[in-house]
Amino acid sequence: HIGSFKPQELANIVTTFATLGVRTPQRFDAIARESIQRIDTFHPQELVNTAWAFATLGKPAPQLFDAIARESKQRIGSFNAQNLANTAWAFATLGTPAPQLFDAIARESVQRIGSFNAQNLANTVWAFATLGVSAPQLFDAI
Repeated sequence: HIGSFKPQELANIVTTFATLGVRTPQRFDAIARESIQRIDTFHPQELVNTAWAFATLGKPAPQLFDAIARESKQRIGSFNAQNLANTAWAFATLGTPAPQLFDAIARESVQRIGSFNAQNLANTVWAFATLGVSAPQLFDAI
């Protein structure tokens, strides 16, 4: 059935499970595989929600996160402040370095720093610090 789901439906399923604390490793593995195949059809919010859900449940998915990093980097200009912060948070929570993605997040965050709320700022700084990513322009802007 998972193969017939739209990207938004895939993201909604994992986000709901994560919100409820439901751990279904086989289902998450199947969703990860399906998401990787169709990652280029995910909207920014779906990319972010998927990463957030896997991170919230502490479910590593290296291939999925590689795909999310590549696709997010290409579309970083479409991310809002919360998307930027939550993406950084998800990667840092799972200890998944993504240097090119974090460079893109830093550049875009500097451009949008006025739209970050306190939680976005805290999550972003925490993520960069947790992964040991240097971003002097971002930290100066904050």
